[in-house]
Amino acid sequence: MKHESDLLIIGSGIAGLTFALKVAEWGTVNIVTKKEGWESNTNYAQGGIASVLADDDSFERHVRDTIRAGDGLCHEEVVRQVVEEAPARIRELIGWGVEFDRDNDNRLALGREGGHSRDRIVHIKDLTGYEVERALLARVQAHPNIRLYTDHTAVDLITEHHLNRDGSGDLHCYGTYVLQNDTGEVHRFQARLTMLATGGAGQVYLHTTNPGIATGDGIAMAYRAGACLSNLEFMQFHPTTLYHPLGESFLITEALRGEGAVLRNLQGEEFIDHPQGSLAPRDIVARAIDGEMKRTGVSHLHLDATAISARQLIERFPQIHRQCQRFGIDITSTPIPVVPAAHYLCGGVVIDINGRTSVPGLFACGEVAHTGLHGANRLASNALLEALVLAHNAALVAPDSLVTMNKVVDRIPAWDASGTYDSEEWVLIQHNLQELQSLMWDYVGIVRSRLRLERAQRRVNTLGMEIHDFYRKTSVTTPLLELRNLAATAHLIIKAALERNESRGLHYRRDFPERNDADWLHDTISQSGGDSTLT
Repeated sequence: MKHESDLLIIGSGIAGLTFALKVAEWGTVNIVTKKEGWESNTNYAQGGIASVLADDDSFERHVRDTIRAGDGLCHEEVVRQVVEEAPARIRELIGWGVEFDRDNDNRLALGREGGHSRDRIVHIKDLTGYEVERALLARVQAHPNIRLYTDHTAVDLITEHHLNRDGSGDLHCYGTYVLQNDTGEVHRFQARLTMLATGGAGQVYLHTTNPGIATGDGIAMAYRAGACLSNLEFMQFHPTTLYHPLGESFLITEALRGEGAVLRNLQGEEFIDHPQGSLAPRDIVARAIDGEMKRTGVSHLHLDATAISARQLIERFPQIHRQCQRFGIDITSTPIPVVPAAHYLCGGVVIDINGRTSVPGLFACGEVAHTGLHGANRLASNALLEALVLAHNAALVAPDSLVTMNKVVDRIPAWDASGTYDSEEWVLIQHNLQELQSLMWDYVGIVRSRLRLERAQRRVNTLGMEIHDFYRKTSVTTPLLELRNLAATAHLIIKAALERNESRGLHYRRDFPERNDADWLHDTISQSGGDSTLT
């Protein structure tokens, strides 16, 4: 089956939904998403959105905080535009029905998180992402020019590789092949412009704050399509997720530390040696926790919020309070057991300030993209802001970026499943997934070395070949597609981590413990070169 639209959006987080609402005013829009419309990294974002709104704050301070956190790799022109656009984008969200928390004078309530020098985080208790997603999704579902396809998984972007046997000629993107999960059929979604808004890749690690859908799909598809990628070595590990044998890696927002919670070891001592203490940038806090756990041989540390009034904790952080109560932890009187977990990928598909990738007809936005805003370490609550601003910019230039389809629309072939079979060996997928995630956690985590990275590279390459062989012979399913994309993403993360022979921001090498501006004050770039295990 063939579906046609002016614009195709893959993913339904804040980036994809914002872009959809803006471009639907002049074109038809199809959105495909793997699960329900609300399932995205946005939905799990507890903290908020950074914006200069207070009288004692300034754009210059926000720019400076962002660049300091980015450890030398932020693109300053991008930082300035995103920061200066923030108040307008917050006002737009309010106009769309997002009800941010307000203080007693009915002004927007502003919080503070790690790396920020002023209170500038607008929030909705600890449910900011959920509420923003709710408001945007309601508007999308009511728009006559937008059609949302849930339970549909993107397989591959359609380019000249599919039009010509040898894939010759200039590359353009004409849409994507999409698996309808309930029927097993693969459809063609053709469009004059495709927006990748697929989110991150946290599921490449054993412990992550990300939902199950964050499997690096956009990273892998863009790479196979020939797009440039950058800075994939910079995976941010959130310092504080709930540690409990029966619980998943539930995020304990940094805003809790902004309200006064303190990290302590199991003896009750503060251990972070930094002027900002528990509110230091995330890379510093995550490494401090990792080092303290290894030094003392414990499985977790404590986040102590008991100095904050019980009323304030319950009103400001109701979701965290409820979740911890499920496991017998009363955060008003007991420290929360925490460990780090993979959280946010600072690298991604290279885009310009208007969302354009290196492949005509293909845009990207949100966590899947690399703008240069985050540098080597993302400043807290800049992620949703970046998605809002870049989606807005992309919508402004989209009408002039539409790829002409009339010469190729009838040449795009239907999905060819000949020679494949329905396999019952799904245990192979689960086993490969567990091995991949464990390898990445053990060898490509918070602390790295060439020995660890090369060991991971050898095994991940072998896994990639096994998965590629299985993929070519087997009818596609979402678990298989996700495993394929995770293996490709892992390969690219390791490759980038091996290339950067220094320690900077989120990337810490034991064999190169110092920052090296002479050789590495630049982004790392990856682009496909015929690696059969990734294509």
